[in-house]
Amino acid sequence: MSLYRAPLFTHGTQPASRTYGVGRREFLRYLSAVSSIPFLPVIASGQVETRPRFAGNPFTLGVASGDPEPDGVVIWTRLAPKPLEPGGGMTSSAVQVRWEVAEDEAFAKVIRQGEAVAVPQLGHSVHVEVDGLDAYRWYYYRFHAGEESSVTGRTRTAPAPEATPELLRFAFTSCQHYETGYFNGYPHMQQEDLDLVVHLGDYIYEYGSQDGKPRRHIGREVESLDDYRIRYSQYRLDPALQDTHRIFPWLVTWDDHEFDNNYASLVSEEEGVSPEEFLIRRANAYQAYYEFMPLRRRSFPQGPDMTLYRECRYGRLANFQVLDTRQYRTDQPNGDHQKPMEGKVFDPRATMLGESQEKWLMGNLLRTESTWNVLAQQVMMAPLNRGEGENKRYSMDQWPGYEVSRRRLLRFFHERRVPNPVVLTGDIHLNWVNDLQLDFENPDSPLVGTELVGTSMTSSGNGGNVIPEYERAVAQNPFVRFYNSNRGYVTCELTPDAWLTHFRTTPYVDKPGSPIETKASFVIEAGRAGAQKT
Repeated sequence: MSLYRAPLFTHGTQPASRTYGVGRREFLRYLSAVSSIPFLPVIASGQVETRPRFAGNPFTLGVASGDPEPDGVVIWTRLAPKPLEPGGGMTSSAVQVRWEVAEDEAFAKVIRQGEAVAVPQLGHSVHVEVDGLDAYRWYYYRFHAGEESSVTGRTRTAPAPEATPELLRFAFTSCQHYETGYFNGYPHMQQEDLDLVVHLGDYIYEYGSQDGKPRRHIGREVESLDDYRIRYSQYRLDPALQDTHRIFPWLVTWDDHEFDNNYASLVSEEEGVSPEEFLIRRANAYQAYYEFMPLRRRSFPQGPDMTLYRECRYGRLANFQVLDTRQYRTDQPNGDHQKPMEGKVFDPRATMLGESQEKWLMGNLLRTESTWNVLAQQVMMAPLNRGEGENKRYSMDQWPGYEVSRRRLLRFFHERRVPNPVVLTGDIHLNWVNDLQLDFENPDSPLVGTELVGTSMTSSGNGGNVIPEYERAVAQNPFVRFYNSNRGYVTCELTPDAWLTHFRTTPYVDKPGSPIETKASFVIEAGRAGAQKT
């Protein structure tokens, strides 16, 4: 089938002067109002408490690290003696926090140390960008405030740019709805010899508390900054999640539930939400995300905007392109949900990544010297037909709803000969392995990459059940190599010659203490797209 191209409308011919749900004049008027939201200071001004006294342990939320580079890493903590209360049990004063990085867990050889300021504007969170470290080695770190000290964290830097490590091990997961289960995968993840953890979004869920669930959210659906802070605190107080942050560096990106379900750039899923309300809530959500994640200053929120897409290189072995498929996308076409591939699916103006992010991604892929080029992103790229017979149906929220963008990226993989593209995906609460074809309607079309889809950590409950819609999808989509409905995470082992993937699953999440199983393992050979079951 030839690619249908919708006509390019000029401003004068666009109906009602609307772009994907928000009128231009209306949006510009509200944007002017929202621009008065002040940017938050990176450093404190005025008095800083150097000898603070706390109502309890200020390090209840633990420590974390992330965004590793060859000479350094971000280390994080947040002062909150009462983390489930507005303000976290802290006063409105800035607080001096001391930090240390050592080569050993006993801190006999401290090699870097300094002071940071935890400001109330950022919820007394601390993000220290430690530099001057050696490439690709483990370090230990901790924080002190007043007479209190944090637990000891462990982190690892990335390899030198010209180095080719013999092995890189990392795990990825997503979708950890607190109410629907216990984070049973994380204790098992902690037992693996990992260099990195990658989280692909839906770190929290914004929904209000519901009856009849294994666990219960605090409060209503979150909207204010305090709401989001308390929700993140409730998740981070989970010992399994907190400890996994403590012992591995993380690469994180968001999906929709960190803000609001199924939003698309400036468009809410809900009717009647004004652009002003939407952007104020988005500013609250984005700020809270920054406050709780081990992110660098390059990701510092600017009101309702926050640049999260970035690159993380592991020498010449792997290059992670961490993407944001929510903030810049156009509205889901054809009214969202599952629809035939027609109409606005083929609108050339529609975009999943936005123009700037797409150009940035393609530029990075052109310059890459790495064997494995990894896209860490949110929604399924393969065009999974979930309909029956001739009634073909595709998710408008996933890449097939943005078919021009999807085909353009896969064509770029093929024509520019990008080495070994591997797409990591979350969102769908199921495991999949998909061959990425240049033309999915032609079974003989060249393979241009591989997609590995991780299931949820807890979202949608225990899992392991038979889902007719997806059983049917496996049978009628020849590019599918594997499907599974359990919960868990995915472990990947990379060498210069091959990529080995293990799908780890937990039989249940409605109570703690689940064992772990390996449902399947797949190998991708360097230089040959597509995964083979081992």
